[in-house]
Amino acid sequence: MLSRFAISLVSLLFDGLAFGMILFLISIGMSITMGVMRVVNLAHCSFAMAGGYMTFMLVTQAQLPYAAAVPLAVVGTMLLGALLERTVYSWIYAQSELGQVLMTIGLTFVMIATANAMFGSTIQDIPVPGALRGTYQVGAIGLPVYRLFLIAVSCACALAIWYVLDRTQVGARLRAAVDNARMAGCIGMNVKAFFAVTFAIGCGFAGLGGALGADMFPLEPFYALNYLVLVLIVVSVGGLGSIKGTLIAALVLGMIDTLGRYFLPEAGGLVIYLATLAMLLVRPQGLFGRQTA
Repeated sequence: MLSRFAISLVSLLFDGLAFGMILFLISIGMSITMGVMRVVNLAHCSFAMAGGYMTFMLVTQAQLPYAAAVPLAVVGTMLLGALLERTVYSWIYAQSELGQVLMTIGLTFVMIATANAMFGSTIQDIPVPGALRGTYQVGAIGLPVYRLFLIAVSCACALAIWYVLDRTQVGARLRAAVDNARMAGCIGMNVKAFFAVTFAIGCGFAGLGGALGADMFPLEPFYALNYLVLVLIVVSVGGLGSIKGTLIAALVLGMIDTLGRYFLPEAGGLVIYLATLAMLLVRPQGLFGRQTA
């Protein structure tokens, strides 16, 4: 028989795992754009917010089933990302890092104002189907079915991203385009198209995280700013452009934040910031970031 403390600890670790996997989904797009495309995109969480709100509209207003609403919201977020990449971001690429920061923060405020005008300032809940409600009993431990679903989807996405970037010709071409865009263009690669597709896919993963994680990351207009620091922490600790690093950082920080808020509630979110400081003091380039000369 497990003690009450052991059951509580397992439940907390499970919640931390689910929290970390949603963090990974939202963060991986920023890690790719900052580490691979080398663009400072502080508006990235706005696309997670957009995915969440699109899912909310499709489920509550269009009356679509959840299984159809989420993929459509992901596609819609990717289309929004592609549109902004070809219009706003194509101009941002040429700016300095400070210029990219200022412009993408400005874009974040525009998207916050748009969300506030369309949906109001209250938190919106996304209804989930009955099959994803309830708990799955493992002995004396009850695991929420929806969070099991989140973990499974996030793991599948992590494997798909790793395989495409590290084991396919598409991933090799993307890395070649980043390392030497001019040379890649000379051998016939459409560098702009590669970057546009990569950016859109990163936005799509953020939108998926926003759609699936609305119970842990409440959906409201300031979503894009409320979770920006948390996503930046994951990307920094994991190492820019590292899929493995982003995944491990998201899981570790998700666990630390969940356990810290339970055992040290008076400290609030301080625990995760102290843990981040400690890890970056040891590995300034991130867990799996490249060493700089």
